[in-house]
Amino acid sequence: MAVRKTRAKPKASSPRPRRPPSKKANGRSVKTAASSRPARRKAQPAPERSGLDYARRLIRDIKNFPQPGILFRDITPLLADPRGFHIVLDAIAERFLGTHVDAVVGIESRGFIFGGALAARLNASFVPVRKPGKLPYRTEKVSYSLEYGESELEMHRDSLAEGARVVIVDDLLATGGTAAAAAELVERQGAEVTAFAFVIELESLGGRARLDGAPVVSILRYR
Repeated sequence: MAVRKTRAKPKASSPRPRRPPSKKANGRSVKTAASSRPARRKAQPAPERSGLDYARRLIRDIKNFPQPGILFRDITPLLADPRGFHIVLDAIAERFLGTHVDAVVGIESRGFIFGGALAARLNASFVPVRKPGKLPYRTEKVSYSLEYGESELEMHRDSLAEGARVVIVDDLLATGGTAAAAAELVERQGAEVTAFAFVIELESLGGRARLDGAPVVSILRYR
């Protein structure tokens, strides 16, 4: 007995929803209230603080170090942050662009960190000023006063050529005794101190006044 095959009827497609007609006023199309709402704007991030503000936030305050009553400005978090370290170095280096610098003198020990990097950027030689007993060759020695004691610095006698233009670098300017002692060592070799450069200056201690005759560059200042 033959079986008749029947074809399945196609399903009726659902009609597409029509857009509501726009209202017209005086022959012109007028957007509906829903379509006239302004698009929401994405929240914009707050503007970033300047580079030096960023670097300043990396300085850590340590009370009663190295002696009671002293507030120590700790730069180690700054050194640990590549961006902050670059910001400070760039800020120092740009002050000397276009000037002639023969040598950068870095004061032990944190002055080595910034002084060596600055010398490389300025294409100048680097000369360390160290505490007694650290340099192996013949040295010049000078004594000086700190805000919390006495100390001495030494420099190799053949470190600088006569007439060399020198920038003295350290991490901190406080009373100015250490930087002034380094300047004396430079001048004993017949070189010229053309500038001092510091990462931090404690303005209330008046160290700048002890550094007569040469410009003083400080990046982060505290009263």
